[in-house]
Amino acid sequence: MFIDIAKIELISGNGGPGCVSFRREKYVPKGGPDGGDGGKGGNIVFVSDHNLKSLMDFTYKKKYQAENGLPGDSRDKHGRDADDLIIKVPVGTIISRQDDESILIDFNENNQQFVAVEGGLGGRGNAQFATSVNQVPYYAQKGLPGESLEIVLELKLLADVGIIGFPNVGKSTLISVLTKSKPKIADYPFTTLVPNLGVMNYRGERQIVIADLPGIIEDAHNGHGLGHQFLRHTERTKLLLHVLDVSDYYQRDVFEDYKLINKEMELFNPEILKKKQIIVFNKMDSAQDKDRLAMVRKKFKGKKFIEVSAITGEGLAQLIEVIGKETF
Repeated sequence: MFIDIAKIELISGNGGPGCVSFRREKYVPKGGPDGGDGGKGGNIVFVSDHNLKSLMDFTYKKKYQAENGLPGDSRDKHGRDADDLIIKVPVGTIISRQDDESILIDFNENNQQFVAVEGGLGGRGNAQFATSVNQVPYYAQKGLPGESLEIVLELKLLADVGIIGFPNVGKSTLISVLTKSKPKIADYPFTTLVPNLGVMNYRGERQIVIADLPGIIEDAHNGHGLGHQFLRHTERTKLLLHVLDVSDYYQRDVFEDYKLINKEMELFNPEILKKKQIIVFNKMDSAQDKDRLAMVRKKFKGKKFIEVSAITGEGLAQLIEVIGKETF
Protein backbone atom coordinates (compact mmCIF):
# COMPACT_ATOMS: atom_id res chain seq x y z
CA MET A 1 0.00 0.00 0.00
CA PHE A 2 1.30 3.45 -0.91
CA ILE A 3 0.51 6.15 1.65
CA ASP A 4 1.83 9.66 1.06
CA ILE A 5 0.28 11.67 3.91
CA ALA A 6 -0.22 10.96 7.63
CA LYS A 7 -1.00 12.83 10.83
CA ILE A 8 0.61 11.77 14.10
CA GLU A 9 1.16 12.98 17.67
CA LEU A 10 4.60 13.17 19.30
CA ILE A 11 5.36 13.24 23.03
CA SER A 12 8.93 13.41 24.25
CA GLY A 13 10.03 11.92 27.56
CA ASN A 14 9.82 13.69 30.91
CA GLY A 15 12.97 14.39 32.86
CA GLY A 16 13.52 12.16 35.89
CA PRO A 17 13.14 13.75 39.36
CA GLY A 18 16.13 14.56 41.49
CA CYS A 19 16.71 12.58 44.67
CA VAL A 20 16.55 13.74 48.30
CA SER A 21 19.11 11.71 50.22
CA PHE A 22 21.77 12.05 52.93
CA ARG A 23 24.92 10.08 53.49
CA ARG A 24 24.45 7.25 55.95
CA GLU A 25 27.85 5.79 56.58
CA LYS A 26 29.63 4.35 59.57
CA TYR A 27 31.68 6.94 61.44
CA VAL A 28 29.89 9.73 59.54
CA PRO A 29 27.11 10.68 61.97
CA LYS A 30 26.19 13.88 60.18
CA GLY A 31 26.57 13.05 56.51
CA GLY A 32 25.65 15.72 54.04
CA PRO A 33 23.17 15.57 51.13
CA ASP A 34 24.02 13.09 48.39
CA GLY A 35 20.84 13.02 46.23
CA GLY A 36 21.67 12.63 42.53
CA ASP A 37 20.14 14.37 39.52
CA GLY A 38 17.39 12.84 37.43
CA GLY A 39 18.03 11.63 33.87
CA LYS A 40 16.98 13.50 30.76
CA GLY A 41 13.84 12.43 28.90
CA GLY A 42 14.14 10.95 25.43
CA ASN A 43 13.94 13.07 22.29
CA ILE A 44 11.96 12.03 19.23
CA VAL A 45 14.24 12.07 16.20
CA PHE A 46 13.27 11.58 12.56
CA VAL A 47 15.80 10.05 10.18
CA SER A 48 15.39 9.83 6.40
CA ASP A 49 15.93 6.42 4.82
CA HIS A 50 16.12 5.94 1.04
CA ASN A 51 15.00 2.32 1.42
CA LEU A 52 11.51 3.41 2.52
CA LYS A 53 8.97 4.27 -0.18
CA SER A 54 5.76 4.98 1.70
CA LEU A 55 4.30 6.35 4.97
CA MET A 56 2.24 3.19 5.42
CA ASP A 57 3.47 2.47 8.97
CA PHE A 58 1.92 5.71 10.21
CA THR A 59 -1.59 4.57 9.28
CA TYR A 60 -1.51 1.99 12.08
CA LYS A 61 0.19 4.00 14.81
CA LYS A 62 -0.81 7.59 15.43
CA LYS A 63 0.92 8.36 18.74
CA TYR A 64 4.65 8.16 19.43
CA GLN A 65 6.01 8.66 22.95
CA ALA A 66 9.63 8.60 24.09
CA GLU A 67 10.75 7.16 27.42
CA ASN A 68 11.11 9.20 30.59
CA GLY A 69 14.43 9.81 32.28
CA LEU A 70 15.03 7.75 35.45
CA PRO A 71 15.10 9.33 38.94
CA GLY A 72 18.34 10.25 40.64
CA ASP A 73 19.55 8.07 43.50
CA SER A 74 21.55 8.30 46.70
CA ARG A 75 25.34 8.57 46.73
CA ASP A 76 25.12 11.19 43.99
CA LYS A 77 23.99 8.66 41.40
CA HIS A 78 22.69 10.32 38.27
CA GLY A 79 19.46 8.84 36.84
CA ARG A 80 19.87 7.21 33.45
CA ASP A 81 19.05 9.38 30.46
CA ALA A 82 16.29 7.88 28.31
CA ASP A 83 17.13 6.65 24.84
CA ASP A 84 15.90 8.78 21.95
CA LEU A 85 12.99 7.43 19.94
CA ILE A 86 14.16 7.13 16.33
CA ILE A 87 11.50 7.27 13.59
CA LYS A 88 12.51 6.55 10.00
CA VAL A 89 10.77 8.20 7.06
CA PRO A 90 11.31 8.06 3.28
CA VAL A 91 13.53 10.57 1.54
CA GLY A 92 11.18 13.21 0.16
CA THR A 93 9.12 13.51 3.37
CA ILE A 94 8.09 16.96 4.57
CA ILE A 95 7.17 17.43 8.24
CA SER A 96 4.93 20.35 9.18
CA ARG A 97 2.93 21.41 12.21
CA GLN A 98 -0.78 20.63 12.21
CA ASP A 99 -1.78 23.88 13.90
CA ASP A 100 -0.25 26.48 11.58
CA GLU A 101 1.01 24.26 8.72
CA SER A 102 4.53 25.68 9.03
CA ILE A 103 7.21 23.40 7.58
CA LEU A 104 9.68 22.02 10.12
CA ILE A 105 11.93 19.93 7.86
CA ASP A 106 12.16 18.79 4.25
CA PHE A 107 14.09 15.52 3.93
CA ASN A 108 15.74 15.64 0.51
CA GLU A 109 18.80 13.51 1.28
CA ASN A 110 19.41 10.11 2.80
CA ASN A 111 20.22 9.89 6.52
CA GLN A 112 19.16 13.43 7.42
CA GLN A 113 18.22 13.82 11.08
CA PHE A 114 15.75 16.14 12.77
CA VAL A 115 14.85 16.43 16.45
CA ALA A 116 11.11 17.08 16.42
CA VAL A 117 10.53 17.28 20.19
CA GLU A 118 13.15 17.39 22.94
CA GLY A 119 12.96 15.45 26.17
CA GLY A 120 12.67 17.30 29.45
CA LEU A 121 15.77 17.93 31.57
CA GLY A 122 16.22 15.90 34.71
CA GLY A 123 15.62 17.55 38.07
CA ARG A 124 18.56 18.39 40.31
CA GLY A 125 19.10 16.31 43.45
CA ASN A 126 19.39 17.88 46.88
CA ALA A 127 23.19 17.66 46.75
CA GLN A 128 23.03 20.50 44.24
CA PHE A 129 21.26 22.79 46.70
CA ALA A 130 23.67 22.55 49.62
CA THR A 131 25.13 25.92 50.62
CA SER A 132 27.02 27.32 53.57
CA VAL A 133 23.70 28.65 54.84
CA ASN A 134 21.60 25.56 54.07
CA GLN A 135 23.79 22.53 54.51
CA VAL A 136 20.97 20.00 54.73
CA PRO A 137 18.42 20.80 51.97
CA TYR A 138 15.35 18.59 52.18
CA TYR A 139 14.16 19.22 48.65
CA ALA A 140 15.04 18.37 45.06
CA GLN A 141 13.73 19.40 41.68
CA LYS A 142 11.16 17.53 39.70
CA GLY A 143 12.14 16.71 36.14
CA LEU A 144 10.89 19.03 33.44
CA PRO A 145 8.02 17.70 31.32
CA GLY A 146 8.59 16.66 27.74
CA GLU A 147 7.15 18.41 24.72
CA SER A 148 4.12 17.40 22.69
CA LEU A 149 3.44 18.20 19.07
CA GLU A 150 0.94 17.19 16.40
CA ILE A 151 2.50 16.98 12.96
CA VAL A 152 1.69 16.15 9.36
CA LEU A 153 3.98 13.90 7.33
CA GLU A 154 3.74 14.42 3.59
CA LEU A 155 5.70 12.41 1.05
CA LYS A 156 6.58 14.01 -2.26
CA LEU A 157 8.50 11.71 -4.54
CA LEU A 158 12.01 12.70 -5.55
CA ALA A 159 12.10 12.00 -9.27
CA ASP A 160 13.88 13.68 -12.15
CA VAL A 161 10.96 13.19 -14.52
CA GLY A 162 7.22 12.98 -13.91
CA ILE A 163 4.90 11.40 -16.48
CA ILE A 164 1.55 13.21 -16.49
CA GLY A 165 -1.63 12.83 -18.49
CA PHE A 166 -5.23 11.73 -18.41
CA PRO A 167 -6.04 8.20 -17.24
CA ASN A 168 -5.51 5.46 -19.80
CA VAL A 169 -3.26 7.39 -22.23
CA GLY A 170 -0.39 4.90 -21.92
CA LYS A 171 1.75 6.39 -19.17
CA SER A 172 2.42 3.06 -17.46
CA THR A 173 3.35 1.36 -20.72
CA LEU A 174 5.72 4.22 -21.51
CA ILE A 175 7.56 4.03 -18.19
CA SER A 176 7.79 0.26 -18.52
CA VAL A 177 9.73 0.54 -21.80
CA LEU A 178 11.84 3.53 -20.73
CA THR A 179 12.93 2.03 -17.41
CA LYS A 180 12.19 -1.71 -17.59
CA SER A 181 9.89 -1.35 -14.58
CA LYS A 182 6.74 -3.46 -14.30
CA PRO A 183 3.76 -1.29 -13.33
CA LYS A 184 0.20 -2.59 -13.44
CA ILE A 185 -1.10 -2.02 -16.98
CA ALA A 186 -4.67 -2.45 -18.23
CA ASP A 187 -7.03 -0.78 -20.68
CA TYR A 188 -9.23 1.09 -18.22
CA PRO A 189 -8.95 4.39 -16.33
CA PHE A 190 -7.09 4.69 -13.03
CA THR A 191 -5.04 1.53 -13.45
CA THR A 192 -2.26 3.51 -11.78
CA LEU A 193 -3.53 4.20 -8.27
CA VAL A 194 -0.10 4.94 -6.81
CA PRO A 195 3.05 6.46 -8.33
CA ASN A 196 5.38 4.00 -10.03
CA LEU A 197 9.11 4.71 -9.98
CA GLY A 198 11.60 3.47 -12.51
CA VAL A 199 15.23 4.22 -13.38
CA MET A 200 16.29 4.94 -16.96
CA ASN A 201 19.92 4.28 -17.83
CA TYR A 202 20.99 7.16 -20.09
CA ARG A 203 23.86 6.19 -22.41
CA GLY A 204 25.39 4.18 -19.57
CA GLU A 205 26.54 7.50 -18.10
CA ARG A 206 23.91 8.31 -15.51
CA GLN A 207 20.61 7.16 -14.10
CA ILE A 208 17.41 9.18 -14.42
CA VAL A 209 14.52 8.50 -12.03
CA ILE A 210 11.12 8.61 -13.72
CA ALA A 211 7.76 8.60 -11.92
CA ASP A 212 4.54 7.43 -13.55
CA LEU A 213 1.95 9.49 -11.70
CA PRO A 214 -1.76 8.66 -11.24
CA GLY A 215 -4.03 10.01 -13.96
CA ILE A 216 -5.82 13.30 -13.53
CA ILE A 217 -9.36 14.42 -14.22
CA GLU A 218 -11.03 17.80 -14.20
CA ASP A 219 -11.17 19.53 -10.79
CA ALA A 220 -8.29 17.40 -9.48
CA HIS A 221 -6.87 20.42 -7.64
CA ASN A 222 -9.88 20.12 -5.31
CA GLY A 223 -9.18 16.43 -4.72
CA HIS A 224 -11.48 14.94 -7.35
CA GLY A 225 -10.42 11.62 -8.83
CA LEU A 226 -6.97 10.92 -7.41
CA GLY A 227 -6.48 14.67 -7.03
CA HIS A 228 -3.65 15.62 -4.74
CA GLN A 229 -2.13 12.12 -4.95
CA PHE A 230 -1.16 13.16 -8.46
CA LEU A 231 -0.50 16.86 -8.12
CA ARG A 232 1.79 16.99 -5.10
CA HIS A 233 4.32 14.69 -6.73
CA THR A 234 4.80 17.00 -9.72
CA GLU A 235 6.28 19.72 -7.51
CA ARG A 236 9.71 18.09 -7.10
CA THR A 237 10.37 16.88 -10.63
CA LYS A 238 12.82 18.63 -12.97
CA LEU A 239 10.92 17.70 -16.11
CA LEU A 240 7.37 16.69 -17.04
CA LEU A 241 6.43 14.29 -19.83
CA HIS A 242 2.91 15.29 -20.86
CA VAL A 243 1.53 12.14 -22.49
CA LEU A 244 -1.42 12.40 -24.89
CA ASP A 245 -3.33 9.61 -26.63
CA VAL A 246 -3.53 10.32 -30.38
CA SER A 247 -4.89 6.91 -31.41
CA ASP A 248 -7.98 6.60 -33.59
CA TYR A 249 -9.88 5.06 -30.66
CA TYR A 250 -9.46 7.99 -28.29
CA GLN A 251 -12.81 9.75 -27.93
CA ARG A 252 -11.73 12.95 -26.16
CA ASP A 253 -10.30 16.14 -27.66
CA VAL A 254 -6.52 15.78 -27.26
CA PHE A 255 -5.79 19.51 -27.19
CA GLU A 256 -8.53 20.14 -24.62
CA ASP A 257 -6.98 17.40 -22.45
CA TYR A 258 -3.63 19.17 -22.71
CA LYS A 259 -5.10 22.52 -21.65
CA LEU A 260 -7.16 21.03 -18.84
CA ILE A 261 -4.23 19.27 -17.17
CA ASN A 262 -2.13 22.43 -17.33
CA LYS A 263 -5.03 24.35 -15.82
CA GLU A 264 -5.36 21.88 -12.95
CA MET A 265 -1.64 22.13 -12.21
CA GLU A 266 -1.81 25.92 -12.26
CA LEU A 267 -4.76 25.96 -9.85
CA PHE A 268 -2.91 23.61 -7.51
CA ASN A 269 0.45 25.39 -7.67
CA PRO A 270 1.33 27.94 -10.39
CA GLU A 271 5.04 27.16 -9.95
CA ILE A 272 4.52 23.76 -11.59
CA LEU A 273 3.86 25.39 -14.96
CA LYS A 274 7.35 26.89 -14.89
CA LYS A 275 8.81 23.41 -15.28
CA LYS A 276 9.92 22.21 -18.69
CA GLN A 277 7.30 20.03 -20.40
CA ILE A 278 7.83 17.56 -23.21
CA ILE A 279 4.62 16.88 -25.11
CA VAL A 280 4.42 13.21 -26.09
CA PHE A 281 1.97 11.98 -28.74
CA ASN A 282 1.58 8.35 -27.70
CA LYS A 283 0.00 5.32 -29.43
CA MET A 284 1.17 6.34 -32.89
CA ASP A 285 0.86 2.70 -33.94
CA SER A 286 -2.93 3.13 -33.66
CA ALA A 287 -3.09 6.55 -35.35
CA GLN A 288 -4.10 5.38 -38.81
CA ASP A 289 -6.59 8.19 -39.54
CA LYS A 290 -4.24 10.66 -41.24
CA ASP A 291 -6.82 13.47 -41.38
CA ARG A 292 -7.51 13.20 -37.66
CA LEU A 293 -3.79 13.12 -36.86
CA ALA A 294 -3.17 16.15 -39.07
CA MET A 295 -5.88 18.03 -37.18
CA VAL A 296 -4.25 17.19 -33.84
CA ARG A 297 -0.86 18.33 -35.11
CA LYS A 298 -2.39 21.58 -36.35
CA LYS A 299 -3.83 22.37 -32.91
CA PHE A 300 -0.35 22.01 -31.42
CA LYS A 301 1.26 24.21 -34.07
CA GLY A 302 4.06 26.23 -32.50
CA LYS A 303 4.61 23.68 -29.74
CA LYS A 304 7.31 21.02 -29.80
CA PHE A 305 6.07 17.45 -29.51
CA ILE A 306 7.51 13.97 -29.95
CA GLU A 307 5.52 11.20 -31.60
CA VAL A 308 6.07 7.77 -30.07
CA SER A 309 4.63 4.30 -29.73
CA ALA A 310 5.42 2.55 -26.49
CA ILE A 311 4.31 -0.70 -28.19
CA THR A 312 6.43 -0.61 -31.37
CA GLY A 313 9.26 1.57 -30.04
CA GLU A 314 8.72 4.31 -32.61
CA GLY A 315 10.23 7.64 -31.47
CA LEU A 316 11.57 6.28 -28.16
CA ALA A 317 15.24 6.87 -29.04
CA GLN A 318 14.50 10.53 -29.71
CA LEU A 319 12.48 10.82 -26.51
CA ILE A 320 15.29 9.28 -24.44
CA GLU A 321 17.80 11.76 -25.87
CA VAL A 322 15.56 14.72 -25.09
CA ILE A 323 14.98 13.47 -21.53
CA GLY A 324 18.72 13.07 -21.03
CA LYS A 325 19.52 16.58 -22.25
CA GLU A 326 16.72 18.29 -20.34
CA THR A 327 17.62 16.67 -17.00
CA PHE A 328 21.38 17.24 -17.21
